[in-house]
Amino acid sequence: MTDTTHHGEVAMIAPSSPDDGLSAAELAAKYGLSVSGARPGLSEYIRQLWGRRHFIIAFSRARLAAQYSQAKLGQLWQVATPLLNAMVYYMIFGLILNSGRGMSKEVFLPFLVTGVFVFTFTQSSVMAGVRAISGNLGLVRALHFPRAALPVSFALQQLQQLMYSMVVLVIVAVSFGSYPSLAWLLVIPALTLQFFFNAGLAMVMARLGSKTPDLAQLMPFIMRTWMYASGVMFSIPVMLEDKPAWIAEILQWNPAAVYMDLIRFALIDGYGSENLPSHVWAVAAGWAVLVGIGGFVYFWKAEERYGRG
Repeated sequence: MTDTTHHGEVAMIAPSSPDDGLSAAELAAKYGLSVSGARPGLSEYIRQLWGRRHFIIAFSRARLAAQYSQAKLGQLWQVATPLLNAMVYYMIFGLILNSGRGMSKEVFLPFLVTGVFVFTFTQSSVMAGVRAISGNLGLVRALHFPRAALPVSFALQQLQQLMYSMVVLVIVAVSFGSYPSLAWLLVIPALTLQFFFNAGLAMVMARLGSKTPDLAQLMPFIMRTWMYASGVMFSIPVMLEDKPAWIAEILQWNPAAVYMDLIRFALIDGYGSENLPSHVWAVAAGWAVLVGIGGFVYFWKAEERYGRG
C-alpha cells in the first residue's frame, strides 16, 4: 500500500496483519504453540514416568555401584555400614542402658538389627530425596524428562541397598534361632508398602529441597528424632509401660515403627502379634497410599518450576 505525504512524497504503508490485536495467549493457541517445560496432565505425566522406567532402574543401579567405588572394600560397605551402626546401638542401648528389657538376647539382637536396617531404608530415601533436584540441576536443565524419576530412582536405590543388608539380617535371625518359615514371605508386602511410602516422602522432600537447600542441613536432626521415637532400639510398649497408653499407641502408629514391626514379626520367632498395634496392615497400607499418592501429586504440581531460577 502507498500514500502521498504533504510534501508530495510517496510513503509505503505496511498492510495490516491478521494477527494484529491478538494477545500472546491467543497467538500461541492460533499457531499451536505451548509453554516450554509446561506441566503435563496427571495421567500424561504418569504415562511419561512409566516410559522412563528403564532410565529409573539404570540410574538407581549406577548410583548404587558408584556409591562406594572409591573405598577399598567397595560394595561391602553397603552391608558393613548398617551392621556397624547396629553394633554401636547394641553396646549403648543393649548392654549399657538395657533397652532390651522384656526380651531375651535371642530376640533383642535380631530386633535391633532389623530396626536399624529398616529405618535406614526410610532415612536414606528421605535424605536422598532432599537433594534429588537441587543436587542434579545440570541433569534437570539439560534433559527433558518427568522430574519425579529422580526421587523415585533414589528410593529404588535405597531398596536395592536394603536387599544387601537383608542377607546379613537373615544370617543374624537364623543365628539366634529364628528359622525360615512361611511367615518370612510377609517381608515382601511389608517392604513393598514401605517402598511406596518412602518414594512418596522422597518426592515431598525433593520439592521442598529444590527451593530450600538448607533443608538438607536440618534433616539429620529431624531424622534422628524420628528414629528415637520409632522404637528402633527398644520396644515402645515395654519402654512406655508406666506412661499413658495413648502415647505408646501414637508412637506405634507412626509409619517407621509400623514397617519395622511388620518385618520383625515376619522374621523373628519370639516377636509375636501382641507387639503390634491393632489393624497394623491397614495402617501400613494407609500410610503407603496417603504418602505415596499424596507425595506424587504434590511433586507433580511444581513440575514446571524445577531447575528454574
